[in-house]
Amino acid sequence: MKAKTPSKTASVNARAKIVPSRETRAQRKDRALQIVDCLEKLYPDADCSLRFSNPFELLIATILSAQCTDKRVNIVTIDLFKQWPNPLKMSQASLQQLENAVKTTGFFRAKAKNIQGCCRKLVDQFDGIVPQTVEELTSLAGVGRKTANVVLGSAFGLAEGVVVDTHVGRISRRLGLTKAKDAIRAERDLIREIPRDHWVIISHRLIQHGRSTCLARKPRCVGCGLVNLCPKVGVPKHLKISQ
Repeated sequence: MKAKTPSKTASVNARAKIVPSRETRAQRKDRALQIVDCLEKLYPDADCSLRFSNPFELLIATILSAQCTDKRVNIVTIDLFKQWPNPLKMSQASLQQLENAVKTTGFFRAKAKNIQGCCRKLVDQFDGIVPQTVEELTSLAGVGRKTANVVLGSAFGLAEGVVVDTHVGRISRRLGLTKAKDAIRAERDLIREIPRDHWVIISHRLIQHGRSTCLARKPRCVGCGLVNLCPKVGVPKHLKISQ
């Protein structure tokens, strides 16, 4: 899904001078709620940008998305799922066939090996059905907590955690919601600050914000709908310009 440009009017929902120089836990919690609120207004239609029609397709697509754009993955999976539409059929594909099919996603040898191992375990231990717990999902080859959270949240509607990719991690640090560069620790911080019923959607909205506004090298602070809720941690001084 293409990132939407935040509306100018949405920024008025962020109160002026809301970020104190030294924030208490209660103040940070309150600010996190305001951030959730503001993101909802900025990106009301945010959703998973990987295309899938069932949990299995999302699982494989998410494995392929590591170090690869969702746009490229969506192109690759069109033919991939036509040829091998379920875990049984994909588990029977040779490693060479899978490597050729996913080559353009990068790190294709490791991804092909993981996909093959993942599908074989799905068939052997889960009757070809994608499991619905973090523990079971992370027992599959190529599946870490991030992938498990994507599948549980977007395929099953289960809020078991917050997906922390590069966008979510970067923006959460700039917003002062976490100091952690490690995804697992960052997720723990976000879980502590954000209400559970927002765990799934917050990642999609932060990702859209990261693609449209809070860019890695040159965040567009001027005109950003979160500017008055953001302490701009780590943002270069010349870019720290208030609205």
